[in-house]
Amino acid sequence: MPRTAPELPERDRRILALLVREYIERGEPVSSLWLAERSGVGVSSATVRNALARLEDAGFVYQPHTSAGRVPTDLAYRHYVNLLLSGRRSLRLAPEMEARLRLSRSLDDVLSGVSHELSRASHCVGFALVAADEHTVLRHVDFVALDAARVLVVLVASAEQVWQKVVQLDETITPSDLVQAANYLNLEFAGLSLHAIRAAIVDEMHRDRALYDRLVARALRLVSASLGTVTPQPRLHVHGVNSLLDDAAEPGALTLPALRTVLAMLEEKHRLVELLTEYIEGPGLTVVIGAEHSAPSLRSFSLVAATSADGATVGVLGPRRMRYSKTITAVEGVSHMIERLLSPQSN
Repeated sequence: MPRTAPELPERDRRILALLVREYIERGEPVSSLWLAERSGVGVSSATVRNALARLEDAGFVYQPHTSAGRVPTDLAYRHYVNLLLSGRRSLRLAPEMEARLRLSRSLDDVLSGVSHELSRASHCVGFALVAADEHTVLRHVDFVALDAARVLVVLVASAEQVWQKVVQLDETITPSDLVQAANYLNLEFAGLSLHAIRAAIVDEMHRDRALYDRLVARALRLVSASLGTVTPQPRLHVHGVNSLLDDAAEPGALTLPALRTVLAMLEEKHRLVELLTEYIEGPGLTVVIGAEHSAPSLRSFSLVAATSADGATVGVLGPRRMRYSKTITAVEGVSHMIERLLSPQSN
């Protein structure tokens, strides 16, 4: 979805960018006198006031009250972010951050580390999301005899995902046979993705069954019948929720209703997954600011996310008054890093 802002004269652009940066740092309305002294354009405070009046008419700034300075609107944040994006260069993580992430031993460790590092860098909520189909890994299979004609198949996968299915038998299988069948499947398939297991089972079952003893054939049929009902969930890690509460005492802080909305969404993680699914259209960077959110309840927040070519999405959710430059740098750098970590060549 395009994110644009009206074009401005060079002087107005510089004044607006300076105002946004100062407001982000201090959270207080910015005066024309302060801007005149620090704008670097060599103009008087009266000239700056005229520029601010034009910016206010165009919807970039507003005055909380008559004697106050100006405060940026969502349109001003959008203009500022577009300037940042147009001037950004190739990004790389700070060496110490990359070193910490490389110590991760599993995908869940990587996702947890990424969300923690993004929260630390931005002082907002950091998250990392990987689509389930590509990376959900089987941990083990269990078979439980319910009676002579039914078996409960239990599949345990990564990220604490568990699926159960009752399979009707057309032959009698003893508890000992079930233990041996589960042992065979765990030896052959544990540690593989569910996608890879489905493909391997289809391949095995199309071969001449005379090549297998009856135990292997039963095991394959049982797990094949169960995999058809498995729907893996995306793997989402979130850190830094407390940072939103820490910001509650800051100038321009989030309101209590806004905090309740986002805390409820983060508690029910599927709602964050739905939000990201709505906004992410493909690989690259996505920035959604305030009023650009489709849900009115989220218009006190900004979202900065980056999606890698393999579909992993990392990002930050926080107040509109976030440090966009540092946040965008961290999100893009972490996205490049996680892409390398998930690449088969790096494993």
